[in-house]
Amino acid sequence: MPDMFDTRWLEPLRLTLQGIADRMQHCLISGAHSTVAREGGDCAAALFLPDGRLLAQARSLPLLLGSLIPAVAAVIEHFPVDTMRQGDGFLLNDPWHGGSHLPDLVVVRPIVVDGRVVALAAANLHHQDVGGMTPGSLPPDAREIFHEGMRIPPVQAWRDDTADAAVRTILRANSRTPDLLDGDLGAQWAAACLGDREIGRLVGRHGRNAFLEGSARLFAEAERMMRLTLQCLPDGQAQWDDALDGDGIGQDPVRLHVTVRKHGDELDIDFTGSQAQTAGPVNASPAAMLSAALFFMRTLVPDAPNNAGCLAPLRFVLPPGSVVNPDFPAALNARTATVKLAVNAVLGAWSRYLASVAGQRGDAPMASAAANAGVATVISVGGRRENGRRYFFTEIIASGTGGNSMDSGVAGISSDVSNARNTPVEILEARAPVRVRDYAVNAGSGGAGLHRGGDGVVRSWTLLDGTATVSYRGERHLHRAQGLDGGRPGACSAAWVVRRDGTRQDLPARARVDLVAGDTLTVRTAGGGGWGSPSA
Repeated sequence: MPDMFDTRWLEPLRLTLQGIADRMQHCLISGAHSTVAREGGDCAAALFLPDGRLLAQARSLPLLLGSLIPAVAAVIEHFPVDTMRQGDGFLLNDPWHGGSHLPDLVVVRPIVVDGRVVALAAANLHHQDVGGMTPGSLPPDAREIFHEGMRIPPVQAWRDDTADAAVRTILRANSRTPDLLDGDLGAQWAAACLGDREIGRLVGRHGRNAFLEGSARLFAEAERMMRLTLQCLPDGQAQWDDALDGDGIGQDPVRLHVTVRKHGDELDIDFTGSQAQTAGPVNASPAAMLSAALFFMRTLVPDAPNNAGCLAPLRFVLPPGSVVNPDFPAALNARTATVKLAVNAVLGAWSRYLASVAGQRGDAPMASAAANAGVATVISVGGRRENGRRYFFTEIIASGTGGNSMDSGVAGISSDVSNARNTPVEILEARAPVRVRDYAVNAGSGGAGLHRGGDGVVRSWTLLDGTATVSYRGERHLHRAQGLDGGRPGACSAAWVVRRDGTRQDLPARARVDLVAGDTLTVRTAGGGGWGSPSA
């Protein structure tokens, strides 16, 4: 048996854990029933140690991966690990107990070997509907969490590998799509069981002590790599400002402000100065914001083991009562735009810091990038055909990345924490009475520069039958993605409905609109900022 204490076995162990997390993710996607998870990949899987430390995570989806950390911590707080048994399973979505927003249900399963919990398997998935004011549970005009659907604190939802009948009944009764909810929860449970089996075999081969010691070595290696990278840079700080296009209730800008401070081998990401929490649903819970921080820390040392050690040098400041840490009972279903702009702000501040370092040293500019478009447009649609049959779907429309010091931005891609896939036209038209009219690159929307920003996307479809209610959550209708080092900003997003009588209705960044057969919805997403002067 190989000695896992030997550093030569750390890399095989890292790759093994990464492979297990990725296979859990594949199980999630292949087993999901709803298009947003099966086609869009809006789900995530990860492994944790019994003390709640992140052990390994799948390669997608960063927006959900980071939020699993507080969710698992909440489960452990409510259900101590020494009380967990084989076949137990726990469920939550409450943003004040580790959740991000209500459609994201988290499933946690203890991995038990020889009667002791050696790890935890967790899966997060964006469910099609969990109640609330609108189909899809993403009401753009919600004013409190109670408008957005059912809120589930940590509960035990499985015992002896069997779903609790009462919990299942409550969940189904509060969803407009109970069968889809059942199917997607089944995919989450299957993914957690896969993690259980594979970690169980790993521990069985090498022993519990060797597994825990190897995990500790991987944590230490990730932390060492992160701290070494920071220590090689001079102390300094930089700031970045951005703004959301209103909160869904009004269109006044919602300010985001971040300060990045590098000191020694540690880093502060401080959102003090961001706007107070809003009436509308653009507030982001700490769990959601942690996704932004974890994504950024991973960009600093991409080769580091993908575990809790990456966060060890970080001090993360989210002022209470702000749009990035709201008080109960704030609405927060539209938190995606807030988290994406927060990532952009951190990346922008870090690029400014690197530019100042290069200036102080008289060196060539370090690698830097203009702002990504900051848009992952989410459209949730629920309707009824003329024959009375109901249908639901959610699609995620990408945008463009910012140009950078080495190359132009990429068009039509879900960047940074989004990393979601498009819904194929064939799937969309098979699931709902729509005809896709246009799906293309939004040419010219990327900002000009020595290296242009990536272009956004055009997506347009016509409702063919019955009626539909559309919850539209976009961004960058009013505030452009900033360029860097003389680059120009990207173009704004836009969305509108052309009614069957030919009249046009323009939509703000967050809107709810009713459609009838013959109406056409069009979305144009923003482009990324350009890098470098266009005249260079």
